[in-house]
Amino acid sequence: MSAPAISGGTSLFTGFTRLCKGLAVVLVAGHIVVQTLPFTVNYLALIPARTIPFAWNLITAGYIEQTIYGVVANTLCLLVMGKLLEPVWGSKEFLKFIFIVNILTSVCVFITAITLYYITTKETYLYMPVSGFQGVVSGFLVGMKQIIPDQELSVLRIKAKWFPSIMLLLSIAASFFTEESAKYLPTLVFGTYTSWIYLRYLQRKPETKLRGDPSDDFTFSSFFPDFLRPAIDPIASIFHRLLCGRTQVPGDAEGYALGGTALPGSDPIEASRRRERGARALEERLAAEKLAAARSMEELKKDAPEDNV
Repeated sequence: MSAPAISGGTSLFTGFTRLCKGLAVVLVAGHIVVQTLPFTVNYLALIPARTIPFAWNLITAGYIEQTIYGVVANTLCLLVMGKLLEPVWGSKEFLKFIFIVNILTSVCVFITAITLYYITTKETYLYMPVSGFQGVVSGFLVGMKQIIPDQELSVLRIKAKWFPSIMLLLSIAASFFTEESAKYLPTLVFGTYTSWIYLRYLQRKPETKLRGDPSDDFTFSSFFPDFLRPAIDPIASIFHRLLCGRTQVPGDAEGYALGGTALPGSDPIEASRRRERGARALEERLAAEKLAAARSMEELKKDAPEDNV
């Protein structure tokens, strides 16, 4: 059964969760702080040369928006995508996902900046303040790819499974025309990759005691067009074994194994059920929002004649 398109209109911008609203307040407050007290950027944003001893900026950088465009765009993305993901994952797992993706992205950006400095000897990489929630937002796109891959955005008719790929493609293309692409592009790339690593191998489901998502629809090559996958799969499998130490188990024990022992989360059926739950949760939420909107319209229509009288 094909999933319905994500409807636009008022339902898209209503029904935000309390946790997402709280996180939105944090983003707005962080922006206000750095605009009111500019010197705080040196302590809150990720500046590789100052990360030691200011190691806390590996955490705080993700919640500091230096531009008004960044705070508006990322806050809206948090609210809209959060209300789709949080009901499926649960508030605790949703918050855990944000924390893990944020800090892993910051660590990867820090290592990349230090490496680029040693390669190019340009001090710009050491003292350029990097911050913003875009790394986690790119992770949200990966989450939508996982749980509602065939859902379509009603306006553009693009399936959710292509959202991360299109975002990265556009970001890379834009980097050729912007001077400060190093401030956002690594964050987007690492946010996408670390979130995929977490969801693919590490995310736990307490109700089933399973871990990860080994389905073929969520492989690394699934981020690329079909004609590129035969060339990407062999390379991805090498890194899969080197970085994760896992190999696929043939036959009925399909999934991931470590040292010959099957890992929890190696059940493709559970991965399929997870996507079904995601699509069902989304449909129920959208239906509830449409019903609430319809009731509001009816109440307004009833009140209108009384006001005229």
